[in-house]
Amino acid sequence: MQPPEPPPPGPGRKIVHIDMDCFYAAIELRERPDLRGKPVAVGGRPGGRGVLTTCNYEARRFGCRSAMPTFQALERCPGLIVLPVRFDLYREESRRIRSIFAEFADLIEPLSLDEAYLDLSGRPEGGAELAAEIRGQIRARTGLTASAGIAPNKLLAKIASDWNKPDGQFEVAPEAVADFVRELPVRRLWGVGGKTAERLAKIGVGTCGDLQRFDLATLHRRFGKFGVGLYEMCRGIDRREVQSRRERKSLSNETTFRADLPDLDAGQRELRPLLDELRADLAGKAGEGRAVRSAFVKVKFADFQQTTAERRCAGVEVEVYEELLEEAWRRGGGKAVRLIGAGVRFEPQAPEGAAVQLGLL
Repeated sequence: MQPPEPPPPGPGRKIVHIDMDCFYAAIELRERPDLRGKPVAVGGRPGGRGVLTTCNYEARRFGCRSAMPTFQALERCPGLIVLPVRFDLYREESRRIRSIFAEFADLIEPLSLDEAYLDLSGRPEGGAELAAEIRGQIRARTGLTASAGIAPNKLLAKIASDWNKPDGQFEVAPEAVADFVRELPVRRLWGVGGKTAERLAKIGVGTCGDLQRFDLATLHRRFGKFGVGLYEMCRGIDRREVQSRRERKSLSNETTFRADLPDLDAGQRELRPLLDELRADLAGKAGEGRAVRSAFVKVKFADFQQTTAERRCAGVEVEVYEELLEEAWRRGGGKAVRLIGAGVRFEPQAPEGAAVQLGLL
C-alpha cells in the first residue's frame, strides 16, 4: 500500500478553532455572580437520573465532568450547585458569538453551541493576532471567555485550542508542525481512546514521533481503515476544508471499556449512561426542531470486529436501544465487547429557502 500524497502546502492557510470556556456554566455565573468561586454544574437535577451537560473549573477539580451522572458528581463534590439547563439563553448567546465570527470570516463551521472552526486564510493579519481580537470581542460583548487554536489545518487547530485553556490560545505555525507533532502524545489524536492507546503502547508508541516509525501498510494491517488515519494524523496531515453549511446527519456517543464486557447483561447496564448522555447532547447540540429518523447501536468486539444495528425511531427510547444492543451483541456469537456506541440519525433539514434552522453554533 502506497502512502497517500501529502496535501499541497497551502501557504498562508490560517485555521482557527474557537472553544468557549465552560460555556453553559459561564453564562449562568455571569447571570448569577454570587456563585463565582463555587463549584457549579448545569444539567440533570439532584436526585434524578440526568447527567451534567457542563461544569465550571471549580467543579472539575473534584473530578466532575460533562456527561457524568448527577448523582455521581454529587458524590464527588457534595457542595456542587446544580442548575437547570436554559437552552434558549445558551442559543441566544451562541448567535451573538457567531455574529462576531462573521465579522472576521466567511467560512465558519460550527461544531456545537460553543465551538467552531474559522478559515481566516484570506486575511492579511496573522492567525494569532486575529484569534486574540476575536476572543477580545467575545469578552467585551458577552462577558465570556474563549480559548483558541491556530494552525494550518483543522486537526492541529482543535488540538491547539485545548493547550492554554481557559482564556488562552496557542499557535502551531506551518514551519513548526513537524516538531509539534513529533512530541505530541498519541492520546491527543482524534479517535485514540484508552484501548487504542494501550495497543499502541504495547508496540512502543507513546508519541506521534514513535508512531511515525510505522509505515502505512503496517498500520493498516494492525488497525484497519483507522490505521490510514493514524498514519496521516501523526504527521499533522488533515485535508478537510472548513465547511460553512455542513449539515449534521447524526449524533452519537460511545464508550471504550477498560475491561471487555463478558455478557449482554453487562452491556445493558453500560447502555443506560450512554442514553442519558445522548439525550443531553440532543438537547444541547442538535438544535431545536431537529427530527430524529432512526436509532442505532454500535458494538465493537474484543477482536476489533464491529457491527451496527439500526431501526426507525423518533426519539431516544430505552426499550428500542436495548433491543438493538441485543441484536448487535448476538452477531458476535458470544464474543466479549470492548466498545458500545448509541446514536440517532436525523431527518434531512428543510432546503434553503424554507424555514432556516439555526446551526449548531
